[in-house]
Amino acid sequence: MENNQDHLHKAFHDNRLLVKVPQVTAFFWIIKILCTTVGETFADFLNTTLGFGLNGTTVVTVVALAIALYFQFRSKTYKPVLYWLVVVLISIAGTLFTDNLTDNLNVSLLTSSAIWAILLGLTFATWYRSEKTLSIHSIYTNKREAFYWLTILFTFALGTGVGDLIAERFDLGYGVSFFIFTGVIVATSLLWKFNAINHVFAFWAVYVITRPLGASIGDQMAQNDPKYGGWGLGTTNTSFIFLGAITLLVIYLMVTKKDQIILNSVEIK
Repeated sequence: MENNQDHLHKAFHDNRLLVKVPQVTAFFWIIKILCTTVGETFADFLNTTLGFGLNGTTVVTVVALAIALYFQFRSKTYKPVLYWLVVVLISIAGTLFTDNLTDNLNVSLLTSSAIWAILLGLTFATWYRSEKTLSIHSIYTNKREAFYWLTILFTFALGTGVGDLIAERFDLGYGVSFFIFTGVIVATSLLWKFNAINHVFAFWAVYVITRPLGASIGDQMAQNDPKYGGWGLGTTNTSFIFLGAITLLVIYLMVTKKDQIILNSVEIK
């Protein structure tokens, strides 16, 4: 049976190979934030509006995610629809994992955030020890892809806990939370621009923070809480607004291929 490296070299055409994740462009971050918003609102939509309950919503989401990941791992190249479907489902799953700890097991948001942060750190450490890189430009083997998706799951779970902690437990509200997380992202981007931090650290830091940022946007649009704020659009309307936006952007990327990464063989490590 051929290993990943054998398959890798057989996949070359004109000394090039498509990686299984998208290029990090403005489209990447826009869709990612949209996905995080859907993760927040669609979980509530299934849980409350459709009456699945927390446990039922978790089961349905995990099963759907497992199916999507199966096809994602079988895919040989980056496919926008499949990739972003997995991100949406992981966003919902990450929200539900934190909600289960809070609602079913009575774990405080501070404790659950610490748990997810530790698991995320351990995943990074294991990934780097095994592969000597955390760069998303190197996702072309099943092992690296497994680390990648596990990392993303923990970033969503951590972001959910941190977002709820800031907005609700600290009583800052959704609007103030939005500006706090936006400020952190801007500060991280400036540190990267002036070479104070490397691009890999900057990428994953922003990836974590965009989760509570998207949740703040979703809650601000969907909720109508006299204490925390909100515009009262409801989880149904908010979810489908953002799902529609994601669909249009993914179709655009499928047509233009603006987010595809192509590596030369000399770049592969």
